[in-house]
Amino acid sequence: MKLGAYIAYAKKTFLGKSAYRFDHLMSILSTVLQFFIFYEIYRALYGTGSSVDGVTMSMVTTNFVLSLGLSAIFTPNDYFLPGRIWDGSISTELLRPMSFKGRMIAENVGESFFNLIFKFVPVLLIAIFTTGMEKPAGVGNMILFIFSAVLGYGVLFSISFLVQMTAFWLINIWSLITIKDVFVNVLSGKMIPLWFMPVWMTGFLKFTPFESIYFTPVQIYLGQLGAKEMLFKCLVQIIWIVVIYFLGNVLWNKGQKKLVVQGG
Repeated sequence: MKLGAYIAYAKKTFLGKSAYRFDHLMSILSTVLQFFIFYEIYRALYGTGSSVDGVTMSMVTTNFVLSLGLSAIFTPNDYFLPGRIWDGSISTELLRPMSFKGRMIAENVGESFFNLIFKFVPVLLIAIFTTGMEKPAGVGNMILFIFSAVLGYGVLFSISFLVQMTAFWLINIWSLITIKDVFVNVLSGKMIPLWFMPVWMTGFLKFTPFESIYFTPVQIYLGQLGAKEMLFKCLVQIIWIVVIYFLGNVLWNKGQKKLVVQGG
């Protein structure tokens, strides 16, 4: 199947999202409100202090802007496969002359590009002009931040892909998706900057994929890592993508043999 077909699906998803303008505006408002709520909470906690354990308010602000902004872009559809199993359309989807997984990725990429332009950029501009967000540590850091952010999306998508594959056996995976979202929101640095986590927790998180989603790109942006550390962290992100996607692919191959269609 030619690449053009997948690009067409990505474009279709992009244009489809642009049709719901009110929903789009509410999403921007929601992201902005989340940021300012967190911002005001931490500003009150900091009070007149300049830093806490070496972490300045501007660092916390930058973490929230980038983490919430990236989370607005990173929106893998956790019900892409389960929804098709529920309504029975998976049986015809698998007969299409194109990769089902490729189409899943293409549609997610299309939605992410839409969110990048119409959600992340507006929120970023608002934050730049209204808060003390820090600038990137350097041009090289900015370039590697973008690369790491793309890898962070790959990690999150791979986790979503793995969880979705359990739908072949569990049918209704709403509870698993909810648990996954809780782990991602809390352990990725999105809600609570990982600087404030206990030492034992940060040590544990190094062996999980969660900090690779948002916190690694933030560290690179702020220049908290040396050159070798940045490359190592990006390598860790790539390893997590390969490992998690491989596990999901194993379930995908086994699940097709166990497929039970509900409905259709």
